[in-house]
Amino acid sequence: MLEAEEGIWDKIIDINLKGPYLCSQAVGRLMVERKKGNIINIASTGGLRPSLNRTAYSVSKAGLIMLTRVLARELGSHNIRVNAIAPWIVETPITEAMRSKIGTKDITSVNVPLGRIGETDDIVGAALFLASDAAGWITGHTIVIDGGCIA
Repeated sequence: MLEAEEGIWDKIIDINLKGPYLCSQAVGRLMVERKKGNIINIASTGGLRPSLNRTAYSVSKAGLIMLTRVLARELGSHNIRVNAIAPWIVETPITEAMRSKIGTKDITSVNVPLGRIGETDDIVGAALFLASDAAGWITGHTIVIDGGCIA
């Protein structure tokens, strides 16, 4: 945090918080007209527990979780549900460098009861549930998908 440049902060906040806000605003207007809708944000466990050397990222994801709760409250009367999914590390090309740097096999063997990092299919299942009628009375919540991570 002490050495971070302001431009890096702005970029991360713009991508992780401002982007979902503007997207929700745009689709929210259409959903209000239709009197129905469902917004699912992709947050992170980094927004629920502090991540060392990832200040802007953690703050942006915590903000996204709160944005989810606020939008659920503001849009609920229009029959619009707003929820979030907060995964821990998921195996994607974007996380490859981070995974190799921190040694996820060592971390998962100690801190993750299910013994592995996430896969994209783990996230898809939660998104499909939240998008379905089975989640028809769920709004303002964040589903944590982390294999039971205790770190």
